[in-house]
Amino acid sequence: MPRVGIYVATVYGGALDVAEQVAPLFESAGYSVEIYEEPHLAHLTDPMPELVLFCISTTGRGDIPGNFSALSDALEAQRPDLQPLRYGLIAMGDSNYEESFCGAGRKLDALLETLGAQRLGERLEVDADETPMADDAALPWVEQWLAEQA
Repeated sequence: MPRVGIYVATVYGGALDVAEQVAPLFESAGYSVEIYEEPHLAHLTDPMPELVLFCISTTGRGDIPGNFSALSDALEAQRPDLQPLRYGLIAMGDSNYEESFCGAGRKLDALLETLGAQRLGERLEVDADETPMADDAALPWVEQWLAEQA
């Protein structure tokens, strides 16, 4: 059974809620699912899942939440070759903070690209000002995203 890893970067639990809500969609598509609330580089690379989804909220001025810092710091410092990595990304933010809107997700996406990872499809950016419950946007997006990977 192919594996999907869902890597969560959250401050108040919204990204974790999204991860938990979309996990059954992957299971229905035949994947075994592992959600990482405190992800580390080894969770991403040893062994690398067949498919990866990042659910990442933004804090501060476009910063990556603290629970994700071990992974993001290791990616920056060790610069692993991620060419085999196929991923999707759900970024969450608030457009009232124009300059930092979805900043953490955008930063992670750019970093993954420099490391050779392949994003499948477009990044979903969820605006808390328009969609207070991020899973309202995430569920249909994941359904379509999964259909495109089949």
